[in-house]
Amino acid sequence: MAAWSRAAAAPLLRRIRGLPLHHRMFATQTEGELRVTQILKEKFPRATTIKVTDISGGCGAMYEIKIESEEFKEKRTVQQHQMVNQALKEEIKEMHGLRIFTSVPKR
Repeated sequence: MAAWSRAAAAPLLRRIRGLPLHHRMFATQTEGELRVTQILKEKFPRATTIKVTDISGGCGAMYEIKIESEEFKEKRTVQQHQMVNQALKEEIKEMHGLRIFTSVPKR
């Protein structure tokens, strides 16, 4: 019996559900997204943009974070990501993965 891969199963599941696998049917944030967003707002009070998306299908195992803040000014990308990792160090222990995109606001 052949094993199913995600790539092989995706077209079938899309036909069944009618939506891409990464798409949610609602616009509100999950509890995990709200928790991570709140922590980031507290740690980066000067942030102009904070967007947290659960990309694990809603189970909270993997998040994508986009954050734009003056706190990142004159810091290398690796330093910016370290700041985000430090802010979320307790939450990261429960995650499978994390995608981080950081930037400094353009003037």
